[in-house]
Amino acid sequence: MNERVAVVIPVFNERASLPLVVADIPTQVVSEIVVVDNGSTDGTDAIARGLPVRLVREARRGYGSACLAGLAALSVQPPDVVVFLDGDYSDHPEEMPLLLEAIASGADLVIGSRVLGQREPGALLPQARFGNAVACFLIRLLYGHRYTDLGPFRAARWSALDRLRMHDTAFGWTCEMQVKALRRGLQVVEVPVSYRRRIGVSKIAGTVSGTLRAGCKILWTIARYSFPGAGP
Repeated sequence: MNERVAVVIPVFNERASLPLVVADIPTQVVSEIVVVDNGSTDGTDAIARGLPVRLVREARRGYGSACLAGLAALSVQPPDVVVFLDGDYSDHPEEMPLLLEAIASGADLVIGSRVLGQREPGALLPQARFGNAVACFLIRLLYGHRYTDLGPFRAARWSALDRLRMHDTAFGWTCEMQVKALRRGLQVVEVPVSYRRRIGVSKIAGTVSGTLRAGCKILWTIARYSFPGAGP
């Protein structure tokens, strides 16, 4: 791509996995990597300082809070495209060109679909698969669009993110982006991506309470934006 691409990686206690994630990012297509430390207690921030990244700290806990902080850090000189990538090494950063090719072909938002791609056995836990399927079914029912995944590996044009006015600070971030994109009439596509077992325990699907809280927030977010005039 002849456009400036930045990567945002939200992290919370990812000291073991973050160096692997950063090492696999194809630097020939990326101009900047922003790592947002969301209050880690294991020294992830110290590890990040030794990597070729810009470290941003966000004390407010929440996946959405970290992503919003990453966008705020980029807003002074906005890139053309932002790629969001988890810091637990479950995604395959080397597949980033697949998402960027879809952007170059005209997409505003590209979702890396773990469902359409190859998954390592045990990578996507049963509760995650079930919740993902329910959320995608509800989106199809309310918005008329068939998604297969709410996966975190995604790319979006900065101009599209500006129109989306992202708001959620927690578990609803990914589905907020996807349903708002439909409401705004953006060009959205999915591409198959690979997925492996993460390093460490999932903060959401790894616990019963995390699964329940995330599931309720996701379903509420999907329903909320289906109403005419819903905002922001």
